[in-house]
Amino acid sequence: MIEQQQGLFDFMRQQSDKLLTQTLQHIGLTFISLFLAVLIGLPLGILIARRVKLSGAVLGVAGILQTIPSIALLGFMIPLLGIGAKPAIVALLLYALLPIIRNTYTGITGVDGAVKEAAVAMGMSKWQILTKVELPLAMPVILAGIRTATVINVGVATLASYIAAGGLGEFIFGGISLNNTNMILAGAIPAALLAILFDFLLSRIQHLNLKKLKMATVALPVLVIILSSFYFIPTAYGSKLTAGFTPEFMGRQDGNLGLQSKYGLKIHTIVISDAVMYKAAYEKQLDVISGYSTDGRLKAYGLIVLQDNKHIFPPYYAAPVVRDNALKKFSELEKTLNLLAGKINDSVMTELNYRTDYLHQSPERVAKDFLTANNLYQPERNGNGQVVRIGSKIFGEQYILANMYSMLIKGYTNYNVATKTGLGGTKICFDALTNDQIDLYPEYTGTGLLAILQASPQKVDELTGDKDKTYNYVKDEFEKRYQLKWLQPIGFNNAYALMMRQKQAADLNVKTITDLKTYLETK
Repeated sequence: MIEQQQGLFDFMRQQSDKLLTQTLQHIGLTFISLFLAVLIGLPLGILIARRVKLSGAVLGVAGILQTIPSIALLGFMIPLLGIGAKPAIVALLLYALLPIIRNTYTGITGVDGAVKEAAVAMGMSKWQILTKVELPLAMPVILAGIRTATVINVGVATLASYIAAGGLGEFIFGGISLNNTNMILAGAIPAALLAILFDFLLSRIQHLNLKKLKMATVALPVLVIILSSFYFIPTAYGSKLTAGFTPEFMGRQDGNLGLQSKYGLKIHTIVISDAVMYKAAYEKQLDVISGYSTDGRLKAYGLIVLQDNKHIFPPYYAAPVVRDNALKKFSELEKTLNLLAGKINDSVMTELNYRTDYLHQSPERVAKDFLTANNLYQPERNGNGQVVRIGSKIFGEQYILANMYSMLIKGYTNYNVATKTGLGGTKICFDALTNDQIDLYPEYTGTGLLAILQASPQKVDELTGDKDKTYNYVKDEFEKRYQLKWLQPIGFNNAYALMMRQKQAADLNVKTITDLKTYLETK
């Protein structure tokens, strides 16, 4: 019997609690940043309306800030403010400044000069002219700027989940990593609806008559503060500890789903990028993280792996997965790729990852140094043969392996190489392989077993603990189902794992995942 694919509304209903939490966080982030942007942008707009010579410089700086790619701006904030809500709020308010400053300036300078002269003739002070004449007449234009800033913030706030600030981007990033359309739409549709709703409500306020508009401008700041407080509602119901999991880990059976079903683990969880997750644990912003057992940042940040005493993580031995037709097309490819077989054990891979992830050495340099030290490196032949396309996922270890394979192919054959690194999560790489977008990429047996083949619990229990049985089963099933061949294993086991700071784990007497669950359940 073929299991029917889950529909979008079934998925959203199933994830309704998480969807509500993320929506509240998204609204809170949008309006906290908007409130701060108005506090800064409105006075700046008034200032440059009074001192027109400053207008070019102020509007120019605000314009430049808005041209910076949003993901880059968030990245710039991390060294200054860490991860979480603070860098996200600062980035969002910077994006919101330009429309607020520009419209405040335009609205005030657009007030009829005769009206201002009449106010002066009536004996009004400059403050009275501003508050009783200019701002009320300019308010529809100012509100148009706030309206634009609100819509911008709703959209950009989806990126906040990249730095563990929450929001609807958690579903979107998770869906992209897993190639899960339901997850993407579960985040994208509410975000779009929020933008439409807030734009509509502000447009109604913008078109009120002058008397009602004055009342609305008094009520609006109060409403914005109330909406800003939504961000803090979910955190009020958190657990003793906070976990940070990658988007892919959240959606996998050998990840958060398995932790919930096998261990019954209930912990306050935020979705976070692998790029900042380890440092967040080191800086005590997270207590538990998902990670990889050969990651070099274990050593760098003093983290310890919790024992998986119920064995939800199967063996994850790495090997190249290649299209059958690519092996036929490139007759020397299999022999060349297998030069790496059995050459890298766990400790060696951890050291290579340490150099890339913590010392920030380039994957090309790390790959070349390893091949040279093991007498595997050969100068490029600069051949003009056909092109082998190598893919990789979006973390350091995969970049290193992809570069090793590229150098081996260029040094031992006349083939050319095109690398498509950083393709995202497992599903994206696998789909690229099966759709003939790439010829090979490094994969892990446990990932193949659970994430791609989606083996039954009985089969997983049968295979878990035996690396050879797992490899042979995955190899046979991939060939049978997809016409893909697993070549010889590289040698190391990069298992999924839960990690904590060594000192914190010792203080809490947490050595296993069961110990963690027990601690969380004690009052």
